[in-house]
Amino acid sequence: MSLDDHAEELASTLGVDKSEVKSDLQNLVNYSVPIDEAKDSLRRKYGDSSGGDATPTSKDVADISPNDSNVTVTARVLTVGKRSIRYQGENQVIFEGELADETGKISYTAWNDFGIEAGDTLAIGNANVREWEGKPELNLGDSTSIAREDETLDVPYDVGGDATLDSLAPGDRGVALEVVAVEVERKTIDGRDGETEILSGVLADESGRLPFTDWDPHPEIAEGDSVRIENAYVREFRGVPSVNVSEFSTVRALEVAVEATDSAPSVSVREAVDRGGMFDVILQGNVISVRDGSGLIERCPECSRVIQKGQCRTHGAVEGVDDLRVKAILDDGTGTVTLILDDELTEQIYGGDVEDAKAHAREEMDQEVVADTIREEIVGPEYEVRGQLSVDEYGANLNAVSFAESDDDPAERAAALLAEVGR
Repeated sequence: MSLDDHAEELASTLGVDKSEVKSDLQNLVNYSVPIDEAKDSLRRKYGDSSGGDATPTSKDVADISPNDSNVTVTARVLTVGKRSIRYQGENQVIFEGELADETGKISYTAWNDFGIEAGDTLAIGNANVREWEGKPELNLGDSTSIAREDETLDVPYDVGGDATLDSLAPGDRGVALEVVAVEVERKTIDGRDGETEILSGVLADESGRLPFTDWDPHPEIAEGDSVRIENAYVREFRGVPSVNVSEFSTVRALEVAVEATDSAPSVSVREAVDRGGMFDVILQGNVISVRDGSGLIERCPECSRVIQKGQCRTHGAVEGVDDLRVKAILDDGTGTVTLILDDELTEQIYGGDVEDAKAHAREEMDQEVVADTIREEIVGPEYEVRGQLSVDEYGANLNAVSFAESDDDPAERAAALLAEVGR
């Protein structure tokens, strides 16, 4: 049964205009709502003999749930973002951000340009509710009414979207940042409209560092330059928040340079893993083992994946490229992560480069001798490791940028930990 047939059947049952029902149904389906749930939602919205009242329910923000079909709410606009998405095969401009009242805040997506501005107090009627990333979100569309209130609603949240990098989380929209671009690379990718030129790299401020992508390269974003970026949004990329700059973002140079932090937060393994990933973090722990696939390895010349017996999982039989790496288990007593050291860090531990490792393996007639040498060198002591932590269904991985034995006194740290537990 096609979506058009579902809409016609539903419109006939409810006694409402088919085009409006189809539009609402298409909207829900595009957000991956199962067709039966979408139809139930519209029955609640328009009302039928089994669906109850179609009149919007007036609610506080904190009381809105994904089970609500349409609501009326008075709230203040915290942020307004604007970007283009692919909708029904075409580019669609949407407006999005957060609203709040005295009880809480909620994200919204506006499919029409209602002229919303940060700081506005709005009386919103007949807003659809959907679930987005496990939380309710308001959808403002053709059937939604919006009126500006003369009296400003006091809310316990900042208005305008100004944020620091360490405060960002995936899903944030309408964000304003003052940052310095510490790494910038221009590249060409296969985008939704074919080959697309983008900027990517790392942004920093006094609070931390995060990766970014500029989908419409702004000349103001250049390595070493400080800029103010408005109307950015945040997505998750490899387990960490990533700042996204679009054609609707504004970027201007700052006269006063932003100071980039040289430090990274030092946390326990458990805390880092519980956060779901951290772009720049310091972990301390003991290397308890070196895993298989360490030492002298071969990579695919096409995708750089590690190959086994000349076979790449993606490209089949290939002529491997020799490389060095370490995969080890780091344990701090609160949890473990897989520690990954690249060729440069591995060379420092091993005391030689790839050619030295190949000569060593030929001499001993055993490629594993390189990994064994590394194992004898690093297993046991405590290390301070800085890098990027990603967490997925396969576990937690820390890609290191620095690796050195810790100079902390274990007894002092143990005493501090016991004192903290005893409070």
